[in-house]
Amino acid sequence: MVKFKPNFERRYPRLERVIAIIALINLIFVFFDLTYLSLRPVYRQYIPELTQAYDPVKGIELSPETEYYQAQVDTLAAQLSQDEVRTPQIESSLEELRTLSQNLLTEQIFVAPHGNYALATIQQTIRERTNQSSASHAFNQFWSAAYLEQQGWQQEITFWNTQVRPFFQTNYFRRVNQWGATVNYFWLLDLPFVLIFAVDIVMRILAMHRRDLNLTWLDVALRRWYDVFLLLPFWRWLRLIPVALRLYQSDLLDLEPVRAEAQRDIIVTVGADLAGIVGIEIIDQMEDSIRQGELLGWLSTVAPQSESDSSDAVVAQDDVAAIANHLYDVSVQHILPRIQPDLEDLIQHSVTKTLGQMPGYPQLHHVPGLGQVSAQIVQQLSTSIIQSLYRTVTGTLFDAEGKEITDRLQRNLREAIVEEFNQHNTPGEIQSRLLDVLEKFKFKYIKALTEAGGEKLAERAELLHRQIS
Repeated sequence: MVKFKPNFERRYPRLERVIAIIALINLIFVFFDLTYLSLRPVYRQYIPELTQAYDPVKGIELSPETEYYQAQVDTLAAQLSQDEVRTPQIESSLEELRTLSQNLLTEQIFVAPHGNYALATIQQTIRERTNQSSASHAFNQFWSAAYLEQQGWQQEITFWNTQVRPFFQTNYFRRVNQWGATVNYFWLLDLPFVLIFAVDIVMRILAMHRRDLNLTWLDVALRRWYDVFLLLPFWRWLRLIPVALRLYQSDLLDLEPVRAEAQRDIIVTVGADLAGIVGIEIIDQMEDSIRQGELLGWLSTVAPQSESDSSDAVVAQDDVAAIANHLYDVSVQHILPRIQPDLEDLIQHSVTKTLGQMPGYPQLHHVPGLGQVSAQIVQQLSTSIIQSLYRTVTGTLFDAEGKEITDRLQRNLREAIVEEFNQHNTPGEIQSRLLDVLEKFKFKYIKALTEAGGEKLAERAELLHRQIS
């Protein structure tokens, strides 16, 4: 199927591609911002520089309590790497960590999204590590010199850094502004993109209005209604729609499979119902025309005796005359030769039956030799009649006088048909029968659509598209 490209894309293809790429970059940036809070622990663990740069944009500040806790763990690890486990400095650091752990359990320090789940996971991890049922006892045992000496402080510090520290890093809080809303400066980063999109949209509107001055400004704007999503400071994820369309129109993204599948789904879903509605509407219009007498009225208007100055009536008369002439030519040149043997048999039968009713003719069959001669005469007479009739009829096609007689015959035949239509309640009977036929056709049409369903309609549509292409 031919892809529609607006005039702007056809006139400025390079500019359109540049704008489409900028829109794609902005869309990636938007989805990064929307998912930043959920993926921040991953960024913090593998790309810490990214979180350091982007946390201020989201108004994120690290929890001082958990940051201090991690600093104390780092201090303890540095002390253990230089001294023995049982030294006054290390005992002081362990005591500080035990105190901080109790504060961690009793105070609401984890306030980040899903902070309670993070704290519960930390408690469960420490309990399983120390085989303690109480989180308080588990922390006290984990941060004891005896435990670190028995289990090996290197192994336990490594366990802490890999299994527990990531949950501490997820704890943060967000600043709020004077209206009580969380701080988010993403709009400042998004503003340059919005300005570019605004200029592009205005240029498109001006170009479309200049090309067709009959369009109002509202009509022009509505033709690019989806571009408004590029300017909204909320629901930014809806920018996916205009970005995808721009990439498609600039040949940077192939959406034909998606379009074809969407079209198929629509046909499967509403195709049968829509076809039924359209078919019923057409049949109903035909029934209304028949009830109002428009069909038979049209036949009456084509009679030459109804002189009318209307051009529609003249055209109708010419059309009917052309159809009648064509049917006459086809009948004489093609149909009559094919049924000539049957006509000869019919005439021979009629002549024989007529002669049989004449006095004395049946007795001729009993005279030797005359019966066969009588049959041959009848056959030759029938053949001669048919051939003479055929020559006469075909001769009128090339004879001016015969042509005039034929035209008069056709005209008189049409007039006779119209006159008979208007007598003996013929129009009403014809209308009634036509309405019955249409009602039966409507029933069969809907039944066939119901049995076919949307899937078969979609398959037929795809086959038709393949044949066209």
